[in-house]
Amino acid sequence: MSTIEPTRGTHPVVIGHLVMGLAFLGLVGIWAAVEYGGVSTQDLRWLLPLPWVFAGAAGLLAVTLSGRRRATAPYAAPTTSYDDHQLDTDHTTGPDDTVTDLDQEEQR
Repeated sequence: MSTIEPTRGTHPVVIGHLVMGLAFLGLVGIWAAVEYGGVSTQDLRWLLPLPWVFAGAAGLLAVTLSGRRRATAPYAAPTTSYDDHQLDTDHTTGPDDTVTDLDQEEQR
């Protein structure tokens, strides 16, 4: 059974999800501004690229900041205990050999 020690802080950011979420929110905001606000459809030519530019900039910033944290943060490997499941080194099998519980009982 493997035990993983909990770490403190926040979970890692999935940058693709961050970028697409920000772009989606920006496009919904533009749609709402055109539909309910004072933005005309003439302004869509320069408004529609803005969510993609801001989402891309946020993604680049997230990559830069997470890269710095990964480089300085020590890696803690999960500990694994083989106490419950010992490796069976007495019997080896080939690709065509199958060992069943009955075969192991007969060998004992």
